[in-house]
Amino acid sequence: MWQQAIEDALGVTKRNITRFGDRFPHVSAGDEHYTLNDNTEWTAGFWSGILWLCSEYSEDPVYREQALRTVQSFRHRMDHKIIFDHHDIGFLYSLSSKAQWIIERDAGAAQLTLEAADMLMKRWREEAGLIQAWGKEGDSVNGGRIIIDCLLNLPLLLWAHEQTGNDAYRRVAELHARKSRRFLVRGDDSSYHTFYFDPATGDAIRGGTHQGYGDGSTWTRGQAWGIYGFALISRYLQSPEMLETAKRLGRYFVAHLPEDGVAYWDFDVPVGPDTKRDSSASAIAACGLLEIAAQLDSADPERRFFQEAGEASVKALAEQYSTLGSEHAEGLLKHGAYSARAGDSPDDYTIWGDYYYLEALMRLERGIPGYWYERPAL
Repeated sequence: MWQQAIEDALGVTKRNITRFGDRFPHVSAGDEHYTLNDNTEWTAGFWSGILWLCSEYSEDPVYREQALRTVQSFRHRMDHKIIFDHHDIGFLYSLSSKAQWIIERDAGAAQLTLEAADMLMKRWREEAGLIQAWGKEGDSVNGGRIIIDCLLNLPLLLWAHEQTGNDAYRRVAELHARKSRRFLVRGDDSSYHTFYFDPATGDAIRGGTHQGYGDGSTWTRGQAWGIYGFALISRYLQSPEMLETAKRLGRYFVAHLPEDGVAYWDFDVPVGPDTKRDSSASAIAACGLLEIAAQLDSADPERRFFQEAGEASVKALAEQYSTLGSEHAEGLLKHGAYSARAGDSPDDYTIWGDYYYLEALMRLERGIPGYWYERPAL
C-alpha cells in the first residue's frame, strides 16, 4: 500500500514540476490549484523537501534537478535577506539545503544551512530567554511570544551544533525547548498554540492561540508540532524528559481522534456536519508517532502502540483523504486547513501536509526519516 501511494505521489510531483516552474506552492484556495509564490512564504521548503524525497525514491533525474533549482532559490533568498522576520527558517532550510547536504554531502549546501542557523539565532531574545516567533525585535505584540510550531525549527540549530561544535546553537535550542515544554504543554497533555512573556524579564503572561478554536482549546496541528518537535529534540539531546513529553502529546492526539482516524482542525471545536478537518495535522502527527517508535527499544511495550498509531494515521490518510488515482490533482492530501479559524484555506491542499504525508510514507516503505537529522551511516 505504501509503495502505491508513493508512486502516485511521484506522478503528481512530476506533473507539478511542469505546472509550477520555478515558483513555490503554498495552499490551494477553494479549488484544485495551488497558489504559487516566488519563495517568499514560510512554506517554501516543503516543496523542496518533497522533491528531495522523490529524488531518493526514484532514479528519474527530473526530481533532483528541480530540487537543486530550489536550493539555488534559497541561496538567493539568503543573499538578499528576503522575508526572515519569523522563526520558520528551520522549515525553509532543513528541507532544502540541509536535505542536499544529508543526501549528497555538498559543502555549499552545508554552508548555506549554517547561514540559515545563524539567521535563526538572531531571533533569540536573551532577556526573555526565548526565540521570538514573529515580527521584528521590540514588536509590541509579538516581542515576547513563542508558538509551538517553533519546535520543528530547533533541529536546524541542533544540527548546526553537531556540525560546528559551537555550544551556542545547542544552548539556545535547549533553553527554548525547555521553556516550550514548561509553558505550552498543559497538565492534561494537551497544548497551547502560543504563549506570551514579558520581553524584558521573561515573566510568563498567558497562553493563547492564533489559529485554534479558543485560547484554552487544543489546535490539532499545534499538538502535532509538539509530538514531532519534542521527539526530534529528544533524539538530538538524548533526553528522556523530551521523549516522554512527545509521548504524552502523542497519546492525547490518538485518544482524541474521530472514528475515521483523521483530526478535526481543533480537538475542542463543536463537531457538526460542516466541521473542517486538518489532514495536515494527522500527517505531521504520524511522522512524530513513528519517530517516537524509532527511539524506543524493541522490548519497550509502548513501541508497538506508537508504531501502530503512526501506521494507522497514514493508512487513514491514504485511503480516505489522499488524491490517489487522480490524474489532475496538484495536491497529495485533501481537506487540509491552513487557518480554519480565519477562513483562510480551511478545506484545501497544504504543501506541508503533502510533505509530511510523503515523509511518513517514506519512513514506512524505505526507512527514510526526512531531513531533520543526520542519518546513521549504512
